[in-house]
Amino acid sequence: MDNQKQKLGAQDLLWENRNLWALRPNKSEIMDFCEAYKLALNRGKTERKYIELTLEELRAAGFVELDSLESVKAGDKVYKTVEGKGLFAAVAGTQDARHGLRIVGAHVDSPRLDLKPNPLYEDKEISYFKTHYYGGIKKYQWAAIPLALVGVVYLKDGSKVDLSIGLDPADPVFTISDLLPHLGKDQMERKARETLRGEELNIIVGSMPFAAEEGLKDAYKLQVLHLLNEKYGIVERDLLSAEIEVVPATEARCVGLDRSFVGGYGQDDRVCAYTAIQALLAAKAGEKSFAVFLFDKEEVGSDGVTGAQSERYRFILNDFLHKSLGRNPEIVESQEMIINTELLSSDVTVAFDPVFSDVTEPLNSTYCGKGIGIAKYTGSGGKGGTSDCSAEFTNRITRLFDQAGVAWQMGELGKVDQGGGGTIAKFFANQGMQVLDCGVPTLSMHSCFELCSKVDIFESYKAYLAFFNAE
Repeated sequence: MDNQKQKLGAQDLLWENRNLWALRPNKSEIMDFCEAYKLALNRGKTERKYIELTLEELRAAGFVELDSLESVKAGDKVYKTVEGKGLFAAVAGTQDARHGLRIVGAHVDSPRLDLKPNPLYEDKEISYFKTHYYGGIKKYQWAAIPLALVGVVYLKDGSKVDLSIGLDPADPVFTISDLLPHLGKDQMERKARETLRGEELNIIVGSMPFAAEEGLKDAYKLQVLHLLNEKYGIVERDLLSAEIEVVPATEARCVGLDRSFVGGYGQDDRVCAYTAIQALLAAKAGEKSFAVFLFDKEEVGSDGVTGAQSERYRFILNDFLHKSLGRNPEIVESQEMIINTELLSSDVTVAFDPVFSDVTEPLNSTYCGKGIGIAKYTGSGGKGGTSDCSAEFTNRITRLFDQAGVAWQMGELGKVDQGGGGTIAKFFANQGMQVLDCGVPTLSMHSCFELCSKVDIFESYKAYLAFFNAE
């Protein structure tokens, strides 16, 4: 055996991640890919809007509703939505689904503000909407910036109204006021997480009175309702059941003189959702079926009907198996499909930030410009709340990336005792799937203007494409 071993040089013995910009000759392809991605970010500011946008692409590419088919055969392209906020899209292989699927799972919800059920009030002749923040945010980042309202409202007669104010350049925008530094001494003494408190995240929506009669009670609040009713037919009662989100009114932009970054709101995790769907559209049908799951509610624990823990997604997989077999599957066949399924949990990871290097460990960090970031485990402290991917599956995926010429890097979410975070990985690992976390390294994560390197975005697309096309 020893005689068969080759003597390895330093280059073979050591591992090094190199910056990809000097290694990739296809810079124009990378830039064009990210221009289309920026448009998707601008159009898909909420999970509902992003699913609508994705459905347009899928239908244009020949995908049909899974419910419309009695059976699924090799090459069929199908989709199914979950309450308009989650999505399953798949391409059927020549093997039936008992042999498992290759799935990339991403989430399309992002940290934001939601209107409270009873949001509208006036105070000292200014009208406000009260909000409740969603997901992990630094609350002070949401003050003194232009904001938009996007969502759905169901009227008393049951009809649906799509509301969007602040994204069109002709629209007014909204904002949360902040205290001027001249009077902010006491505010500046607060801890950072309380620089603005939850109950201070109130959005300015108007300052004109309703002109029907002088001295009218709630005249400023009434004027806001009058304008909403005039355009959308909304009355105050309708707001109680509405689903209205507050998002930054800014557009995604190229960042840097070299335009090497995409900056914009919602890249966690729509950058992974976008690259996964583009890979699905580009992949070729083969033996094994492959699919993309887009989830909601990841930022608040993946609970609820549209979250990754919902049985809805398991039901969709069973429906796909049923139509793949052409008969009702037995329980053991359903579990066989799950055990044979491989899933890449496609979520952003922290990129090493030289300005805040004290919270990360350089040897075990992912870096901008060095490819897709892989995390064997997430969680916090002593790996709490993680699925901790096996050496076998991690090796299988990294070898697959190597064979496809995909640059990858391995990292953790900060120093061991610093904090941590989670993804959807453990929910599917708990069911019996092989799962590995991998996604785009991101700066300023959970802010109103996150940064991702364009070369990492494109490399992630290549990684998911390689996964789908694997034999």
